[in-house]
Amino acid sequence: MVCRIAELQYKEVIDVSDGARYGFVQDVEVDPVKGSVEAIVVRGRPRLLGLLGREPDAVFPWSCVRRFGEDVILVDGRRRRQEAP
Repeated sequence: MVCRIAELQYKEVIDVSDGARYGFVQDVEVDPVKGSVEAIVVRGRPRLLGLLGREPDAVFPWSCVRRFGEDVILVDGRRRRQEAP
């Protein structure tokens, strides 16, 4: 299966350990020197309909990605990072 970066935004990120649904891929981190994808980023959920801002973004290093499916990405969520929105 070939997947383009533009198609990642339609894939939902799900944790393999507890089945938590994080949301859809918002962005990717790329290392231009190595030419590799370093992490996928899922945007934080809005708090109180967005009036109180957002939760921190969830960043999953590439080593956390376990499997790509047609419409989901399975990750090991225990090693994710949180970044301020």
